[in-house]
Amino acid sequence: MPPNFFPAYSVFLMIMLIPVPRVVCQDNHLFVSCGAQYECGNMAISYPFWGGSRPNYCGHPGFELTCDGEAPEFTMNEVSYRILDINNSSHTLTVARADYWDSYCPPQYFNTTLNESLFSYNATYTDVGLYYYCPQFTIASSNQFNCPNTTGYYTTLDLNLSVSTGNCGVYVTVPIFKSAATAIVSGGGTLTLLTDALNGGFGLEWNANNSLCRECIESGGHCGSISNQFTCYCRNGLSPSTCRKSGPYVSRKIIIGMVVLIVSFVMLGCIGIKRYSLAVKTWVFWKKESEDDENVEAFIRNYGSLAPKRYNYSDVKKMTNSFTSELGQGGFGCVYEGKLPDGRMVAVKLLSNSKGNGQDFINEIASISRTSHINIVTFMGFCFERSRRALIYEFMPNGSLDKFIYNRGSSDESLNLEWKTMYQIAVGIARGLEYLYRGCNTRILHFDIKPHNILLDQNFIPKISDFGLAKLCQKTESMVSMTHARGTTGYIAPEVFCRNFGGVSHKSDVYSYGMLVFEMVGGRKNIDVQVSHSSQIHFPTWIYKQLHLGKDLTVLRSITNEEEEETARKMILVSLWCIQPNPSDRPSIDKVVEMLEGSSHLLEIPLNPFMFSPQNTPQDPSTASP
Repeated sequence: MPPNFFPAYSVFLMIMLIPVPRVVCQDNHLFVSCGAQYECGNMAISYPFWGGSRPNYCGHPGFELTCDGEAPEFTMNEVSYRILDINNSSHTLTVARADYWDSYCPPQYFNTTLNESLFSYNATYTDVGLYYYCPQFTIASSNQFNCPNTTGYYTTLDLNLSVSTGNCGVYVTVPIFKSAATAIVSGGGTLTLLTDALNGGFGLEWNANNSLCRECIESGGHCGSISNQFTCYCRNGLSPSTCRKSGPYVSRKIIIGMVVLIVSFVMLGCIGIKRYSLAVKTWVFWKKESEDDENVEAFIRNYGSLAPKRYNYSDVKKMTNSFTSELGQGGFGCVYEGKLPDGRMVAVKLLSNSKGNGQDFINEIASISRTSHINIVTFMGFCFERSRRALIYEFMPNGSLDKFIYNRGSSDESLNLEWKTMYQIAVGIARGLEYLYRGCNTRILHFDIKPHNILLDQNFIPKISDFGLAKLCQKTESMVSMTHARGTTGYIAPEVFCRNFGGVSHKSDVYSYGMLVFEMVGGRKNIDVQVSHSSQIHFPTWIYKQLHLGKDLTVLRSITNEEEEETARKMILVSLWCIQPNPSDRPSIDKVVEMLEGSSHLLEIPLNPFMFSPQNTPQDPSTASP
């Protein structure tokens, strides 16, 4: 080993272990969000205000704004205020009562009362008093105004009425600037001057952790709040006050980094380079876990009040009776039967560390929480306590579709579905996919349609589940970009792993759907090395030959009459169209529903999808929809 190896390697190691701010690669999502200002009228809105396109975590509780296009407004103690000017350096506002804008006849009568924990008057204000439902006074007409149901009067501290107003039914105080009150007096008290004074508003000073926010901004951060606590969003994370010094989380990373560094040197001297590589892998894994935690927590905060219900891990243990009743297993982990406090049955998917990474967890919540459809499983909530992650769904008494497919012919009659039921399940899955693509505000591509991810309720209504690989896209997007293939072998569309076949779109889910329906028809996996004839190993190829040769379909197990054969024929033809290698030759998912609900006699046999060449493309008019 070269003599200079250890010093050089030590320097490299130290550089690798120092926690680098994530701004090197990508700014903190919350930092970016809260750095963007909210435009309303001719004003740029920033902390402590939030609303519109500005999330609540970028502001302070009690400072929510609305915008009608002209000026921002906020509500305090049942009264709305129109913001005329914002001065961030002095933490002051100029506001006017919205109900007295261009009018002295409001729909309701409220005095001006402040939330004193947030606002205080500055020294430039005085009050104008407005009286309604009073006896007739003999005073100058300039102090009198007419409303639809009453005659009113007004006064200021320097422009007093010469008669008692104690008999008036309503008395309202509205703040105005002292200069406006002086103008009313010197101008003889005209209604035009009153209107100008009301529209001119008055000054307020706000208190929203002003000193902390100033310190945060001066250090390069953006102000906000989480759980009613002031938070400084820095490029590399969060801080309770300033970005100049590391917050608790960053400090913890530095301490852990130093500990790992010291241990690493000991390991280098004691057990050598080979075993040291294990420590490096451990560090990388820990760093990935930390980033996952940050991403998930930021995502949940971004949802705000719209976030699904969050449960503690202790709640999950209680609802599953400490995970005593297992419903199934998979690569993601285990599913357990559970019960909510209100008595509703649920299924709890406990994610393992190998599958339950942060992005899958985010994908699942982001996708499923946007849906509400009879053929999409209902999302009830989640648990996230670092490595302890669980997703909670409605309980499906009949479990997943795979057990009914792969156990067909079993002595257990409950596992043998009638062809009519299988057909209804196929239509229901297609309708669920149609909803994900056309019915949601945001299109959702599932990318993992397979029998294990189709759940059945007590009436065998299918529900699409497991959105860990899903991808969201805008309705204006027909194609999506992907950095790597996703899905389960045997169901992945060719274009997902080879772009030469075309772009990735909802047609990729159509392909997976076609492979799923083939398994429903065949009662087995599409590739089955245990069948008696080698020609039947790949079921879609074998069944295509049977169909192309004009043979009847009674060779399929459990077909007993013409109606069932017609159902099977229709499902097979639709599946063959769905698995065409070229995405443009596949029907859209709404066309799939139409084909399933129509007659099989209207469906042509497509070209053999297993003898694909670019020149041989199907011409069935039923696939004309994009």
